[in-house]
Amino acid sequence: MEAIILAGGRAERLGDAAGGKPKPLVPVAGRPLAAYQVALLARAGVTRIVVACSEGQEETFETELAGLGAEIVAVGEPEPLGRGGGIRFAASFRHKRGPVYALNGDELLDVDLPALLERHRATGAAATIAVAQPKSQFGVVDLGPDDTVTGFREAGLVPFWVNCGVYVFGDAALARLPERGDHEATTFRELAAEGRLYAFRHEGVWLTVNTPKELRTASEYLAAHPEWLAA
Repeated sequence: MEAIILAGGRAERLGDAAGGKPKPLVPVAGRPLAAYQVALLARAGVTRIVVACSEGQEETFETELAGLGAEIVAVGEPEPLGRGGGIRFAASFRHKRGPVYALNGDELLDVDLPALLERHRATGAAATIAVAQPKSQFGVVDLGPDDTVTGFREAGLVPFWVNCGVYVFGDAALARLPERGDHEATTFRELAAEGRLYAFRHEGVWLTVNTPKELRTASEYLAAHPEWLAA
C-alpha cells in the first residue's frame, strides 16, 4: 500500500513560530508535524509514501521523515500545483496501481485508515473522503422568550460535516484530478454528481496547525500522547 502526503505548505500564518521551515516540517512536541502522519500510515500497513513538496526541499523531507516505518520518496513540484494538482503529480511516482491514501501534510488526525480503506472498497467508490464535525470556536448563548438570555454553554460541535483532508483515491479518480488547482472544485463535484464519491465519518482527534496558538495546542496534546509515534 502506498500513500501521498501533500507538503507544499509555507507556514505563512505561523510566522516566526515556523522557524523558516515548511509547515509539514515544523516541530510539534519535538518531531516534524508530518512525522506523525508517516507513523499513522506505517501502522496502517503503508510501506511507501510519496511526499509532494516544493522543488529543492526533497532531501530535507526524506531526511527528517526517515526511520518511521515507511520508505519516503519526496518529489518536488516545479511550480505550485494546488492540492488536486499536487496529488495528481505525486501519484505519477507510485510503483503500483490501485487505491492510495492521500493526506494534507499539515494536520494531526487519528483517522482509522484501515476502516477508511475498507469503506472505500465496500462501496465501490471512485474516491472516499474522511469527514468530521469540528468544534465550534464560539460558545453558545441560550435564548428564551423575548430574547432573554437563559444561559451560556461551552462550544460544541458544528452541526455539519466537513472535509478533513484524508482520502482514498482509486485509479479512475486520480486520472480525473486537475493538473493544477483544487480537486474539491472540480473532480469531487463531478464524482458527487455521478454518485461515485463517498464519505467516512471521523469522530476522533483532528488538530489543525495554522497559527501559533494551534501549534501550542497540538504540542501540548502530543506531549501527553507519545503513542502517536509508536511503531
